[in-house]
Amino acid sequence: MATVHLRIGDLVWGKLGRYPPWPGKIVSPPKDLKKPRGKKCHFVKFFGTEDHAWIKVEQLKPYHAHKEEMIKINKGKRFQQAVDAVEDFLKKAKGKEQNSDGKGDSKGKKTPSKPLKILEEDDEDLSALKDPSEKPVKDDPHFHHFLLSQSEKPASSMEPISKRLKIIEEDTGSTSIQAADSTAINGSITPTDKRIGFLGLGLMGSGIVSNLLKMGHVVTVWNRTAEKCDLFIQEGARLGRTPAEVASMCDITFSCVSDPKAARDLVLGPSGVLQGIRPGKCYVEMSTVDPETITELSQVITSRGGRFLEAPVAGSQQLSNDGMLVILAAGDRTVYEDCSSCFQAMGKTSFFLGEAGNAARMMLILNMVQGSFMATIAEGLTLAQATGQSQQTFLDILCQGQMASTFVDQKCQNILQGNFKPDYYLKHIQKDLRLAISMGDMANHPTPMAAAANEVYKRAKALDQSDNDISAVYRAYIH
Repeated sequence: MATVHLRIGDLVWGKLGRYPPWPGKIVSPPKDLKKPRGKKCHFVKFFGTEDHAWIKVEQLKPYHAHKEEMIKINKGKRFQQAVDAVEDFLKKAKGKEQNSDGKGDSKGKKTPSKPLKILEEDDEDLSALKDPSEKPVKDDPHFHHFLLSQSEKPASSMEPISKRLKIIEEDTGSTSIQAADSTAINGSITPTDKRIGFLGLGLMGSGIVSNLLKMGHVVTVWNRTAEKCDLFIQEGARLGRTPAEVASMCDITFSCVSDPKAARDLVLGPSGVLQGIRPGKCYVEMSTVDPETITELSQVITSRGGRFLEAPVAGSQQLSNDGMLVILAAGDRTVYEDCSSCFQAMGKTSFFLGEAGNAARMMLILNMVQGSFMATIAEGLTLAQATGQSQQTFLDILCQGQMASTFVDQKCQNILQGNFKPDYYLKHIQKDLRLAISMGDMANHPTPMAAAANEVYKRAKALDQSDNDISAVYRAYIH
């Protein structure tokens, strides 16, 4: 971009990293925020996100002079929302000017605003990311307190593509703050132009698809119970009649189903994915299954010229809805890279773990630990009650110590309230424990804690708790 002469208050198009130009306003930086050394730049607040960053002058263009040009080359939904926010800002500014004509009283004076807080690593106070010079447009639902960019450095094997908050220096010379979750980087996600298919709209799949659509991806959906597709069709998704049709229509097809049998049936069954696979088509298995199932699916997909990636997700229904899942991927690295914008939309972090099967192994280990931990917490709560101790006091003490976590607090509160609405099905964690134990057997590695926890979950299933949350394992101890 050509160098331009700009000043505070000017509306601009700012180019940050590899992301497209975005509408913003030059504002005064906080007094304690140093300008990047040796670089001529301005501090910009981006519309539609409430994000702030130092942008070099050669990466800035005047807003009005280049508006038509930018609108032609950027078509995303979030981009249009940002442009709408600019126009809303201009209308309100014009209205204020008209109302203030001939009025010199104190009502027109600006009140000092709080300085912009720059977030440090691990700082979760996202509400601090506010414009240091003016209040946000409260009536605009598209204003969020986050930042546009994320690191341009590609993820290597075992390296996360993370959206944790930190100050980074990009190759462009712009200093910015990395986003904390997928909704935080609305403006920075450029959706892939590849056609996306998604099979399975359960607790996890529903949130994933919703976030893919919100971030501007073109998505075709299929679900065994067709009625579940209706809501997503209303949100802009397309409908596939069979898994085979979705796979044939789309460049990348994701699936997220309940267990190994469902995963195999989806690919190998009548009108299954395999019938729609052609050379170059990508299939991404997001279900939590055993490594043997992954190996089988990988082989059949690639035998047809397809490309295969496994990408199970760690998280819950709430984290899926929030776009805060952790994605563990393995298999074809080029597919992993092609899925970059999708993974940004659905998760806060993704890891590439090498050859197919590794992600399944890691996911089973993680869920084995989570399931065993939940069973132990439930055991502690019931033992407290049996010995005359207050369960609430037990929880209060627990949440003040080294084991404190959102997971512990939420699950225990749900137990005390008798709320077992599923966030992660109990039957699924028991399945994962069973598969982890089997994996331990094959590796000749002992898993006594997981085996004990598995028995407790089996007892809970026998008490009709399968379709409740994993915290319903508590009921295995009180019956």
